[in-house]
This record gives sequence, C-alpha cells and structure tokens, in this order.
Amino acid sequence: MDRFPIGLLLLIILSLLIYLGLGHRVLDRMRLSDRAALMIIAALLLGSLIDIPLAARPSVVSVNDGGALVPLGVAVYLLAGAGTREERTRAIWGAVLTGAVVYFIGTYLMRGLREPAGRFDFLDPLYLYPLVAGAVAYATGRSRRAAFVAATLGVLLGDIFHYIRIAGARAPGRVDIGGGGVFDAIVLSGIFAVLLAEVIGEVRERIQGGPSEEGREPALLTNLRSPESSDIEKGDKGGTQQ
Repeated sequence: MDRFPIGLLLLIILSLLIYLGLGHRVLDRMRLSDRAALMIIAALLLGSLIDIPLAARPSVVSVNDGGALVPLGVAVYLLAGAGTREERTRAIWGAVLTGAVVYFIGTYLMRGLREPAGRFDFLDPLYLYPLVAGAVAYATGRSRRAAFVAATLGVLLGDIFHYIRIAGARAPGRVDIGGGGVFDAIVLSGIFAVLLAEVIGEVRERIQGGPSEEGREPALLTNLRSPESSDIEKGDKGGTQQ
C-alpha cells in the first residue's frame, strides 16, 4: 500500500491550528497574517495536484505546482519582506548550501552512483532530508524567515540538481520536480527549520533578556519582539502622549 502523503497531512493540521488561533507568534515574526498563511497552505494543497509538463525526451519532465512554484513564490515574498539585506543574503546562500547538502546525501550516501548504498537504507530519506535541510537552513539563515526560505528552496534545489544530473547523462525516465516525496520533504523541512529557529531563538532571547539590538534597525527590533510586548509599548506611548 502506498504511503499517505505526510506533507498533505501536516498542511491540513497546520491549517486547523491557524484557524483555531494558534501560531500567531511565529506568523507575526515571519510577517504573515492568518489569512495569508491559510491561502499559502491552500495553494500548496491544490498545487500538489497539478503537474506542468516541460519535456518528453529523453526524460519525461514536469514541475509540480505545489512543490515547486508555490514555495518559490512564498520565498520571494518572504525575501521581499526581510528586515535587512544581510538576512536576504543569508537566506539565499543558505538555500544553495542546503541544496548542495541534500543533493550530496541523496546521490552519494543514500543511493550511491549506481547501486543503493545498503547501510543507509534503514533511514528513510523522507525524514533525513528535512532534518538535514532544517538544521543547515537554520545554521545559515538564523532568522525564522531566512531558515524557512533556505530549507524549502534548498530541498527544491536538491531536486533540480538531481534533474540536471539525469539530463546530463541523457538517461530516460520520469522526473517530477517538486512532486512526490520531494513535496513532503519540502513541507517537513520548512516546518522543522522554523521550529528550530523559534525554539533556539526563544531560548537565546530569554538568556540575553531580549533580541540583540547591536547593528539592527529599530523597525526590525520592533518586529522581533513579541506581539504582546509591542502592543503594551504602543499603549504606554499612547498614554504618555495624552
């Protein structure tokens, strides 16, 4: 029996959590509203059912709308709203590095060049890729937005690198960029990277008494603080002015 798409299941669970009012803190720090997040999840769910054909020879190549085009659009949106140019740069380089690491693991460790690498077969790539991609993405991106962009685009880039390798060898077959298990890996990687950034970032902020202010713009610092503290500060300022 085929495995149920875990990425679709997680997206459904996320949409329910957002609808119930959970996750405001993470969404606010990524500069996403509840409505925007639900629209993105809907686009991912519907897009996962759409494959756009690109080529038929020597390999049948298609692009999955939900696993490739939607994550690319979300990444561009998040990058456009990034606080600083440094954050954008970290996200882009993080995506490239994540893609290279995912490609190396998938090509040389999990499968080998010709035959499957037997001693690594006990670990399903569906779970290995998100763990590796999420960790690498957070280490390079460090912010929630940059980590999410680096993780999702990194897995997608790994899939593209795999296609380039097949195309270079002119080997027949079928390639669905962003589809199948890659879609699940992209969803899992993005979620894991954001969770890492949220947990580690929260611990660091509590230890140092708040977000580091050195070299950061005032607007960015306001966005980094919790929504509750920002509302209190605004209320205090309003009361002072009256």
